[in-house]
Amino acid sequence: MNISSETMTLQTVNGVPFLRYNSFSEQKWLNHAFSTRLGGVSRGEFTSMNTALNRGDDPDGVLENYRRFCAAAGFEFESLVASAQDHQTYVRTVTAEHRGIGITKPRDLESVDALITDDPSVTLVTYYADCTPLFFADPVHRAVGLAHAGWRGTVGRIGEKVVAELGRRFGTRPEDIVAAVGPAISVCCYEVDLPCAQHFTALEGLDSSRFVFPKEGGKFMVDLLEANRQILVAAGVREENITLSDLCTNCHSDLLWSHRATKGRRGTMSAFISINE
Repeated sequence: MNISSETMTLQTVNGVPFLRYNSFSEQKWLNHAFSTRLGGVSRGEFTSMNTALNRGDDPDGVLENYRRFCAAAGFEFESLVASAQDHQTYVRTVTAEHRGIGITKPRDLESVDALITDDPSVTLVTYYADCTPLFFADPVHRAVGLAHAGWRGTVGRIGEKVVAELGRRFGTRPEDIVAAVGPAISVCCYEVDLPCAQHFTALEGLDSSRFVFPKEGGKFMVDLLEANRQILVAAGVREENITLSDLCTNCHSDLLWSHRATKGRRGTMSAFISINE
């Protein structure tokens, strides 16, 4: 399968396709990838690369999906540490003691929408099917992070909270951060009602006219990627260090899981990031 993207490259290894940001691939000290809906062993509505263990899929099949993905994209299966997302803004610092949590070990927390680490022995994992993934890398202190920014996480400024926590934990300076936003449902497909739109227009210090667009019938189109980009810039990340995905999950639902495109009958994708030894 071919895609047209100026920011991401689709690779396939051993029958498992995955996406990588061109800008992050330049950071040789880390590994990162974003899964697709293809290349796994799941069946039915989860066919075939589903990485969620909490949606009713066969757990043995999901673990096999992880093994296949890790082998293809170059991650150690035993190093995985997953989030426990509920659309909030808690940022967890991950170390070797957390290896396996959310994958081969039970979740120990019920609200973790962002993960950060400077430990090369772990791989961070977060989940998506239209919501916005945020990737973070600090090449100076060799620290990385992932965040799940749905609309609630976006208006909660989870990206800003990750930048602050990277600084508090590892001494990261915002201006050193390399960041990427997406793939997610894009402004072409993300329609919301007035109460939701008002959360975005209420964001202080941002130009909401660039990410909230009125349309007929009292509806609005919202650009989650641009909103998160502005939040990162407001937090001190350099504009030139932020890459936005140009792949809409809804428009590319043959490759990517989209909650809207499938009307909720779907599997889940994951973002992965780790530090090379």
